[in-house]
Amino acid sequence: MNPVAFDIFGIEIAWYGVMITIGVLAALAATWFNTKRGLKEADFDHITDAFLYAFPIALIGARLYYVIFEWNQYKGDLLKILDVRGGGLAIHGGLIGAAIGVLIYKAVHKKTLSYILKMADAAVVTIPLAQAIGRWGNFFNQEAHGGPVTKEFISMFPEFIQKGMLIGGTYYHPTFLYESIWNLLVFGVLMFLYGKKKQGADGSLIYWYMILYSIGRFAVEGLRTDSLMFLGLRQAQIISLLAIAFGIVMLVLTKKKKA
Repeated sequence: MNPVAFDIFGIEIAWYGVMITIGVLAALAATWFNTKRGLKEADFDHITDAFLYAFPIALIGARLYYVIFEWNQYKGDLLKILDVRGGGLAIHGGLIGAAIGVLIYKAVHKKTLSYILKMADAAVVTIPLAQAIGRWGNFFNQEAHGGPVTKEFISMFPEFIQKGMLIGGTYYHPTFLYESIWNLLVFGVLMFLYGKKKQGADGSLIYWYMILYSIGRFAVEGLRTDSLMFLGLRQAQIISLLAIAFGIVMLVLTKKKKA
């Protein structure tokens, strides 16, 4: 499996970055579609302005989050922190960074919280699409996989998946694929809910995203062999449980407030 897609003037461009870029562009296109649907609560130009604040901070947050939990890999060579072509971006850190970026945008452009929530509802439903596509970057890097599986098990998947999951003579669970499929399903559900958003409060789709994405992430994380750990526990599963609980509580509270 070659992690390099192509090179430009001798500079290698990794599939990891290519897939993340495609995912982001697809999410932006889906967000544009949402702003043109029946609700039309948020202006796409405003969302792209917020994106220019959120995306770079999200990348920094995703990298720092990963580096913090894998500090032993980087403390001897700090320049390695800047090399993300081989992977090493954590979605939870990225989401935290994106939220910080949006708050900065809110302060600079003096937007109301209500309008920010309307923007977030239009955009957050497309995040799973970006994640679904971005996970294929893990495939090309042969990372984010699960434990060993038998030839009989892996033969249920297409041949190119079988070849990609053959690492060092051993087949592994294609957990990147499981999460990618789950994220596509979440994207479909959230797009449907956005079309019905007039029945819910502003910001409700943020909480639905937290719940639905976290359910799948908790399940898939239990199969992975490269989980970031915290006090001997898989930190992604801890965050997922907290996100599910928080999302449920906030949905109940917003529903009561609307009533």
